[in-house]
Amino acid sequence: MRSHYCGDLVSVSEGESVKIAGWIHQQRDLGGLAFLQVRDRSGIIQVAIDPDQEELLAIAKKLRNEFVVSVEGQIRNRPQDMINKDMATGAIEVVASAIQILNASAPPAILVNEHEEVSEELRLKYRYLDLRRPEMQQKLLFRNKVAKKLRDFLESEHFVDIETPILTKATPEGARDYLVPSRTHKGSFFALPQSPQLFKQLLMMSGFDRYYQIVRCFRDEDLRADRQPEFTQLDIETSFMDEEGIMGMMEKMIRNLFLECLDVDLGDFPRMPYSEAMQKYGSDKPDLRVAIELVDVADLLKDVEFKVFAGPANDPKGRVAVICVPGGAELSRKQIDGYGEYAGRYGAKGLAWIKVNETGKGVEGVQSPIAKFLNDEIINSIIERAEANAGDILLFGADSYKVVTDALGALRLKVAEDRGLVEDCWKPLWVVDFPMFEEEDGQLHALHHPFTAPQENDAEKLRAAPTETLSRAYDMVLNGCEVGGGSVRIHNQDIQSAVFDILGIEKQEAEEKFGFLLEALKYGCPPHGGIAFGLDRLVMLMVGASSIRDVIAFPKTTTASCPLTSAPSRVSDKQLEELHIASTVKKDEA
Repeated sequence: MRSHYCGDLVSVSEGESVKIAGWIHQQRDLGGLAFLQVRDRSGIIQVAIDPDQEELLAIAKKLRNEFVVSVEGQIRNRPQDMINKDMATGAIEVVASAIQILNASAPPAILVNEHEEVSEELRLKYRYLDLRRPEMQQKLLFRNKVAKKLRDFLESEHFVDIETPILTKATPEGARDYLVPSRTHKGSFFALPQSPQLFKQLLMMSGFDRYYQIVRCFRDEDLRADRQPEFTQLDIETSFMDEEGIMGMMEKMIRNLFLECLDVDLGDFPRMPYSEAMQKYGSDKPDLRVAIELVDVADLLKDVEFKVFAGPANDPKGRVAVICVPGGAELSRKQIDGYGEYAGRYGAKGLAWIKVNETGKGVEGVQSPIAKFLNDEIINSIIERAEANAGDILLFGADSYKVVTDALGALRLKVAEDRGLVEDCWKPLWVVDFPMFEEEDGQLHALHHPFTAPQENDAEKLRAAPTETLSRAYDMVLNGCEVGGGSVRIHNQDIQSAVFDILGIEKQEAEEKFGFLLEALKYGCPPHGGIAFGLDRLVMLMVGASSIRDVIAFPKTTTASCPLTSAPSRVSDKQLEELHIASTVKKDEA
């Protein structure tokens, strides 16, 4: 039905006969002369219908946008003054000798041939039209290219692509699992995997020392611009390699990917301890394109009469820190109040500030409602430590360590984006030396997952001081986004049992949930580790999209629904009966 894709015609010689097929992107009738733009996934080509082709001109009059056509003709170079430099094929056209209408189209609910602002709900409802738009097709084609490059690299390093089960067992974080009722096992449920974690570890124990898989994963949690209930990750595991070896290989893979797909050299990936990331940037995925850092000043404020500062400054679990915004003294009171409201989303009760008019002059050199609580020495010391200059503004956080860290960490990014302080570049890094556990509501939780190996390879020492133990985990961060996370795994049964004990997982529960893993650890488990990359998020960054929904063919909305298919939907009582389950939701509540 066709000899060439539209975008490939740039390599065809003038006078050569071609046959193309696609959609009408645009049409112009100039009275005795007609031009069509035909589009397929590769691009757009202009089709010219000369005045002597009366039959073709008659067909052209019937054509409307999004009609599907087949066109035969010859390649012709356009006159120099008619070249369209905005089109890849703008120097040529197809002179039509035959046109066949393969299918008509109703007026499209979304304009494909021009950019229009439409709601995301409408875009997702008519996703098949949205995906016809050239910019959307290019994103998905780029995604395909990325996946191929990643596969090629891993295959060259002797990794084996192995599929793991989709119907599996619920994880310890069961509340976030999607459950699938079993028809044949009454009252029992499968779970859709949040990751192939345990299966890829079992593959290492099976002797497949280098595994990878581009795999669908599922997580039932609140959504954001960079999250979906079903997502794709590049899953990798390898035996007989420590964290340095794994990070080095993955760094090489991502560097090669950017070179080949974007012609960008990411350079070396610096290593940053988790503690430094939280202390200086208020995030475990710091955006190094923003130079603003959190600066601790609690030691300077312990004796001030201002309780908002003195309280946290003297509390071992408190924190007082400041960020310096270059040129921020020009901010209005309304803008500062707006930033205070933004910080309030992260638990901050207010936002103290100091505008620096002159340095070295103490109270006289600043403008601030809190200046009266501070003396010249304290103000000068804060300005010096924050490396502030005249014309800058200092924004303070004073509360618990978590609130201040979270609030100022988010605020530094917000202020930088608003004021054009985000450097236009790529800034990768590895965040390492994560704590093994974090405490929440008096209970210890694994910061990554309970199969991450501790740096302290002694079960008794681990039990004695779990909160002081660092893990052998590592996250790859790019421009403030975690694109990949992994760790060296526990391959010793005693260490694994100790971790379960620390997490409060009783022996019976551990046996019920992970008995197969604990059993497998008895039979010569090799040291191993791995990493998983969020493919959706990685492609989103590379194409400059603001949401992963722009690089997924059929994504869900922020309410985890699909406007295209109206999923999720109710099922019949008969289906529920076959699955031995009942719904407590009344029909008028659905």
